[in-house]
Amino acid sequence: MDPQNTHPEAKVLLNHARNLRLHTGNLVDRSRMKKKCPGCPSEELRDCIQATLSDWLSAKKPSAKDIPDTLDCSIPEATDAITPEEREEVKVSVKLFLCESGQSAIRDAVGMACQALAVSQLDSVIIAPPGPPEADGQTLAYLQPAWEELEALVRSQQIAAIGTSDLDKDLLEQLYNWAQVKPSSNQVNLASCCVMPPDLTAFAKEYDIQLLTHNDPKELISADTFQEAVREGAKDLSITEWRLEWVLRYSVIVKSRGIIKSKGYLVSARRASP
Repeated sequence: MDPQNTHPEAKVLLNHARNLRLHTGNLVDRSRMKKKCPGCPSEELRDCIQATLSDWLSAKKPSAKDIPDTLDCSIPEATDAITPEEREEVKVSVKLFLCESGQSAIRDAVGMACQALAVSQLDSVIIAPPGPPEADGQTLAYLQPAWEELEALVRSQQIAAIGTSDLDKDLLEQLYNWAQVKPSSNQVNLASCCVMPPDLTAFAKEYDIQLLTHNDPKELISADTFQEAVREGAKDLSITEWRLEWVLRYSVIVKSRGIIKSKGYLVSARRASP
């Protein structure tokens, strides 16, 4: 980004905002993101944050009379909203990575996704909660608050189906037996498990839970990498510390053809307390 091309008001807005909301837009159509092929989801997200922030800061902004607490960094022409006519022809699938615990983050992320894509309901949401404080893995008690919030969003018809990520057979069974809205899917990372565990496969088949595969790392993007991406996206600005709250990755799939029509990330961060 050429510092001369940065609109001065953008600098003021970014330096005074308390919250940052970033939308990469449709990556399928963004030619500048095709210059290189990301080696992993973490690298892709990092590149997207940097490029989107750089584009936003370079765009000419109208004068603002006040400085908002929440800054919306998005490129309107890069956003591929879903029209009412095509809604029945596509499936909107989402994976939500929570960087901090908190049910309000789930509601905020789902609401932002619906608004960005111009839909009233997401077809499926898979939750990837933050790692538990202890190193001994997830427990049902740790998952319950996030799952209850997802269930509320199903009841309010903002989500049609909800799923989990990286649960073994025992924990998936505990969640299934406890939950009012049952998990419809469970993602398995084949990097750490090259073959689906037989007990997990048998349980999923019995209770009609779809097993999916993924290659996302346990931590999609570290705090340091996120900070680095923000700094590189705003090269001529003195950027203070930001805390990443959540990352939402969406895919809009054409049902009849099984192809991805659009894909993108939504990111939420807040300014760290001094």
